Amino acid sequence: MVMKYVIEAAELLDDPNVDGSKVGKVLEKYGLKPEIIRLSGDKGHTDLIKVLIPGSKGRSCGGDAPTLGIIGRLGGVGARPDRIGLVSDADGAIVALAAAMKLGSMRIKGDILPGDVIITTHICPNAPTLPHKPVPFMGSPIDLNTLIKYEVDPNMDAILSIDATKANRIVKWRGIAITPTIKEGYILKVSDCLLDILEWVTGSIPRVVPITMQDLTPYTVGVYHINSMVLPWLATDSPVVGVAITSEVPVPGCATGANNLVDLELACRFVIEVAKAFTAGECKFYDESEFKKLVEYYGSMKHLRRGFK
Repeated sequence: MVMKYVIEAAELLDDPNVDGSKVGKVLEKYGLKPEIIRLSGDKGHTDLIKVLIPGSKGRSCGGDAPTLGIIGRLGGVGARPDRIGLVSDADGAIVALAAAMKLGSMRIKGDILPGDVIITTHICPNAPTLPHKPVPFMGSPIDLNTLIKYEVDPNMDAILSIDATKANRIVKWRGIAITPTIKEGYILKVSDCLLDILEWVTGSIPRVVPITMQDLTPYTVGVYHINSMVLPWLATDSPVVGVAITSEVPVPGCATGANNLVDLELACRFVIEVAKAFTAGECKFYDESEFKKLVEYYGSMKHLRRGFK
């Protein structure tokens, strides 16, 4: 089951010497061919990992089935030397890698999704921390705008962006939640299809994160963000939905011992089930006709990308 891959991904990342090469070798065991790009900045480096899981009718084999993007958003999997061990912020990477392992394993066994799935995340065991209220954020050795440009692939027709969302006083439950759909600067209604899948996976009332206009702006604007979960919208016109790992109390992104594997397993099952439905053309992230009406009446909201370079 999925928990096996969540445990494997967490154990893999809980290593002061983990890097893209080590992660790539594990992914290869599941029939995957990861692309690894080292990104360097003034505060160090991180290894971006991109992996394609080909679908039976996906674009990678000449088909026309839609492609789902899954992004594991984070600053880093560790905050060494300040903190020893896997940090809360690693949740996004754990879920993304576990989903890649599970989908690769399914493909080997013959359970092939109709469309392609592209999964990206990055590996940094010694990321810096940043001041943030009510508790500190995890930073990154690489500029956030640069990371987003690498995380988003132009072939992604829709994106699920997974991120630990515990460093706040707004989301007050433990488990997982989703955001409304973000498209081209518009905060759209929550997808009924995604709510259905969330209910089926969790067996509970679906939770929705209250995203605001501030959360859509580039970090360079300097206003409050709950986190960077929905910011991949800055680099794409495809719809983006955040998948939040949540908690009842504020938990710092740099806290260790705070990765709840039960919640991560829920998130992993959710993104896999969405991948099945979306690539089969059975799940919509937004209503195309309503979005067209909004743009015709109010105009483009892409100016909210100002500051994203």
